[in-house]
Amino acid sequence: MSVTVAQMSRDELKEIIALTVEQKLLEMLGDPDEGLELRKSVRDRLLRQKKAVAAGERGEPFEDVVRRLGLE
Repeated sequence: MSVTVAQMSRDELKEIIALTVEQKLLEMLGDPDEGLELRKSVRDRLLRQKKAVAAGERGEPFEDVVRRLGLE
């Protein structure tokens, strides 16, 4: 089913525009890190951080961040 712009909510239209702009920027600029190698020390640190977050040792629940920033 086709939807016209007139039938979209403001948020739906914003989302479509944002996705389109992001896609076009990626097409034009590409990934500046493409082809670069990740150092072992950085990879190890990221893996440690990921494990710490999964274990609840780091990070903050998304709901708490939303509340703290008044984004509810």
